[in-house]
Amino acid sequence: QVQLVESGGGSVQAGGSLRLSCAASGYTISSGCMAWFRQAPGKGRERVAQINSYGSTTYADSVKGRFTISRDNAKNTLYLQMNSLKPEDAAMYYCAAHYATYCYTSIKDFNYWGQGTQVTVSA
Repeated sequence: QVQLVESGGGSVQAGGSLRLSCAASGYTISSGCMAWFRQAPGKGRERVAQINSYGSTTYADSVKGRFTISRDNAKNTLYLQMNSLKPEDAAMYYCAAHYATYCYTSIKDFNYWGQGTQVTVSA
């Protein structure tokens, strides 16, 4: 049984930083694609960053240069370092995964989801 458990969310002022973690069990994070999504109230779920089985990363334009996705294979944990946070980054953040060497385009291909961790950014 696959479980993804996010942590690290919280409330920060604009310009601040947070590091999100996603601990996986029942799934080896280096064996497939893992991604961070976010969803703000009234908006669709947006893919923020992803890392494939080779370790190659991709970012949404809105977070490039500010967010960094990484993983610790020994801890089987995914991270999202978020710097220079803006009020528009406020959302529920989810980690997600699917088995495949490369990351698929469609959100529907992500089989496994965490419960989410809330990020609040005040101006």
